[in-house]
Amino acid sequence: MKRILVSLADQRLQLREDGQVLSEHAVSTARNGAGERNGSHCTPRGEHVVRARIGEGQPLNAVFVRRRPTGEIYDAALAQRFPGRDWILTRILWLCGREPGFNRFGDVDTMRRYIYIHGTPDSVALGRPGSIGCIRMRNADLVQLFDAVPAGTSVTILEGPLP
Repeated sequence: MKRILVSLADQRLQLREDGQVLSEHAVSTARNGAGERNGSHCTPRGEHVVRARIGEGQPLNAVFVRRRPTGEIYDAALAQRFPGRDWILTRILWLCGREPGFNRFGDVDTMRRYIYIHGTPDSVALGRPGSIGCIRMRNADLVQLFDAVPAGTSVTILEGPLP
């Protein structure tokens, strides 16, 4: 069975199956570090599941707002028109916490916080924290991951290094 592991310490994501690493990618998690509270702009830890896969068939750099493609394709001109925008590109894997009271329900609900694994502009640095809670990936890497995992795939977000 496939599963995703994300290390906040390493700023890396691995796709594994039966303990074997199928792929590994640099990511960028929250600049505010680890945390589960709504409004914290932190990346939630613990056990999660891919609740929804959004964007299948969209082109690389397709722009999403509120989980819907806008019809725009990210480029330098669009970036200049909307400076400071938190770009969600190409695909979305929407995460849902699996640990009631820790990352599910109430003020710590990962899904209600709209925490995703999503694409980001190529100009965004990966391998170091920088997001407002989500897990950012290179668009081509995200398409590979998206195509490899169904909804329901387990996602473990570790504060420490990958095992």
